[in-house]
Amino acid sequence: MKNKNLLYVLLMLLVAFSLTIAACSSNETKQNKAEVAPVNKDIILATTTSTQDSGLLDEIIPAFEKKTGYKVKTISVGTGQALAMGEKGEADVLLVHAPDAEKKVVDSGAAVNRRLVMHNDFILVGPQDDPAGVKSLKTTVDAFKKIAGTEKIFVSRGDDSGTHKMEKSFWKKAAITPKGEWYQETGAGMGQTLKIASEKKGYTLTDRASYLAQKKNLDLDIVLEKEPALLNIYHVVEVNVEKFSKVNKDGAKAFADFMVSDEGQAIIKDFGVSKYGQPLFVPDAGKKVEDLAK
Repeated sequence: MKNKNLLYVLLMLLVAFSLTIAACSSNETKQNKAEVAPVNKDIILATTTSTQDSGLLDEIIPAFEKKTGYKVKTISVGTGQALAMGEKGEADVLLVHAPDAEKKVVDSGAAVNRRLVMHNDFILVGPQDDPAGVKSLKTTVDAFKKIAGTEKIFVSRGDDSGTHKMEKSFWKKAAITPKGEWYQETGAGMGQTLKIASEKKGYTLTDRASYLAQKKNLDLDIVLEKEPALLNIYHVVEVNVEKFSKVNKDGAKAFADFMVSDEGQAIIKDFGVSKYGQPLFVPDAGKKVEDLAK
């Protein structure tokens, strides 16, 4: 009888000990969760319209929010406007594609930790019958010269976006100042500009992702592509909290870290494959820009 009582007591002690350990473990888990929960959950992301129009952000942001507990407010504008927001401390983090302009913002001290995220490419699109006759040409500069020379409609974003900056660089290389009825500016994002170019049977420069995402609604073909000069490179940049005290430094870093993480890069790598049969972006974290065109 005594042995049975002793066994019962030992069993009760074991149960009590197990419950204590479980309670401690639960409290520790809750404490750890509290420690990693963001203090300021709200992040302002200023980014180009191409990341929005292509649908990439619809994949990236929910995954980031689920993983970290942050909430992202996206402001989708031209890269020039996104960089201007960074220069004024009106955003926490930037996802942009105008390398030269980005460097100036970083050099000014308004932004820090600029990191390579991904690339795709620009393409020149136009009417199927190619009225300017540029399909046989090898360079974008020659194509721009031909379009200007024949005064066929060219639709420009005209919004100081990364795409607009790239377009202007080609006009500069061609030694042409585009003007006249044939050159029309929309002052709008890539999606709207593609729609207008299609309606007017004109040419326009676009990133490949935006074009593929809207191709079914457009009467436009690719007339020139895969020239090294058409590389379209994206960086993520954190706005400098030392210059703008209201910036969510931790949130900006968390988003930037996610974009270059294995998980973020995997989302980028797979995005578009199931729908278009090809990825819309190439993940580039850890690479050197000079190696991208190789």
